[in-house]
Amino acid sequence: MAEKEGGIVKTGHEEGRKMAVALLEEFGLPLGLLPLADVIEVGFVRSTGYMWILQKKKVEHNFKMVSKLVSYDTEIHGYIAMKHIKKLKGVKAKELILWPPVNEITVDSQKIHFKSLAGITKTFPLEAFAAGQ
Repeated sequence: MAEKEGGIVKTGHEEGRKMAVALLEEFGLPLGLLPLADVIEVGFVRSTGYMWILQKKKVEHNFKMVSKLVSYDTEIHGYIAMKHIKKLKGVKAKELILWPPVNEITVDSQKIHFKSLAGITKTFPLEAFAAGQ
């Protein structure tokens, strides 16, 4: 894919997870935002902000503090910038009986905002997505 051209790539679970956490930290995003399992590859193109994660299987994680079930597909990708991920693909958050895709994530001082393609935005306390949550 053209988006991946010139990217830094880490393969394997440990190296990939470390890179994903390092990217979250560098761009001011909560470290628990991407609970990954069995990572195959993580990549990042610094010039464009394009990042991708490949994992062996889909992961569902319940963020208990806000009672939010989130699904992470086997391929997650988007464009990361300071306190922001846009054009996000591969992440869905359960709302009642539906699983609308999360298209954008933004962080401000104490809140995190998840925006869907339908324009619906949900806001939560930032600490709900800290590492270990």
